[in-house]
Amino acid sequence: MTEQQYKRLTLREFDAVAEKFDDNDPSVYNLCRKDYPDLLAELIKEPCRDVLDCGCGTGAMLSMIREKCPDKNYTGIDLSEKMIAVANRRSGENLRFVRGDCENLPFGDGSFDAVLCSMSFHHYPDPDRFFRSVYRVLRPNGRLILRDMTSGSRLVMWFINHIELPVIRSVFRKGDVHCYDRAEIAALCQQSGLVLERFEIRRGFRLHCVCRKREKDVKPLHEGGLSCGTD
Repeated sequence: MTEQQYKRLTLREFDAVAEKFDDNDPSVYNLCRKDYPDLLAELIKEPCRDVLDCGCGTGAMLSMIREKCPDKNYTGIDLSEKMIAVANRRSGENLRFVRGDCENLPFGDGSFDAVLCSMSFHHYPDPDRFFRSVYRVLRPNGRLILRDMTSGSRLVMWFINHIELPVIRSVFRKGDVHCYDRAEIAALCQQSGLVLERFEIRRGFRLHCVCRKREKDVKPLHEGGLSCGTD
């Protein structure tokens, strides 16, 4: 499939569910909300002023974070115009939403202290372009906090990427592209200039990692500090 074909499938899926995305039905979208507290806990470990959420959907996560930390500026971006329309109902003085492509972020260099991405990354057909775009919009010492799906088992990852996701694409017509292991995330960081500070596999096959745009005079961390939990 081409990049545009993947994106059309993703738009088709999320345009269709935008109005009911925040319902309390037991859907996969509802389960994704369980990632929000972990992202908030990671974000508040360090001071920051400007926060970007890539693949923000209806803005539910940023709205929750703003309630806890009202002194920051929040921006959300999503490919789906209908998702952004719903998100804009939450917009306010320090909370704005923009329709755009996360692989080509429409913001100036060094605009953000932290970039969040929760359960959206596996939809991106060009992950290297996303990482490079994140690097560009981050300020020195800024962080990418990434949550997605993964596994510590090579067999499980092979099954996900070669069986499960192709079935999801062909049968359910969804734009899920790829799920990433530690080595793949480390390679994306190296290619973009980011430094992978932490990679964890948390309950529910959740990837939780922190990637940093280092100050020029700070040497990158060695990979020995990475940690890995159990599925």
